[in-house]
Amino acid sequence: MNKNWEVIISGSGGQGAILAGIILAEAALADGYNVIQTQSYGPEARGGASRAEVLISSEALAYPKVQNCNLMVAMTQESLNKYGGMLAPGAILVTDEEIDTSSVPDGVIVHKAPIFATAARLPRPMVANIMVLGIMNTVANVVSPEHLQAAIQARVPAATIQLNMEALAKGIEIGQQLV
Repeated sequence: MNKNWEVIISGSGGQGAILAGIILAEAALADGYNVIQTQSYGPEARGGASRAEVLISSEALAYPKVQNCNLMVAMTQESLNKYGGMLAPGAILVTDEEIDTSSVPDGVIVHKAPIFATAARLPRPMVANIMVLGIMNTVANVVSPEHLQAAIQARVPAATIQLNMEALAKGIEIGQQLV
């Protein structure tokens, strides 16, 4: 966990990409890193493109935007098509197994996972974003698992903490199968 990260978590509105970015940023802060988190989304309430950017560094951060994305989560084909060009050589991409990654630049490490098929079997599929955090953190080792759990518990509604912890555990399990 000593690497500097330029992370993009992207999807469509309502999938929780922004919340996932906030949670990742809070976990990185708890780990003692310098962090900048920004977000953007379309004007639609649900369904439009959304993106969270998280910069994580052991050094001071001078610019608040991702320039060389070395870790990306793309939860939809549209988000991969829109932001895939920002992937740096050697970057890690986590995406659903149904997404076409043929346009991803050479040298990018692609981890395809059954994100939505697995989330559909959970009591509430809306926790796919938390499952993705588990997958992403397992394959990339960005933040400490303890701080990730604490950040999730601090950010999700109290009534859904157990469900979100189950989604995180499922994501970690999936991530372990990918590495």
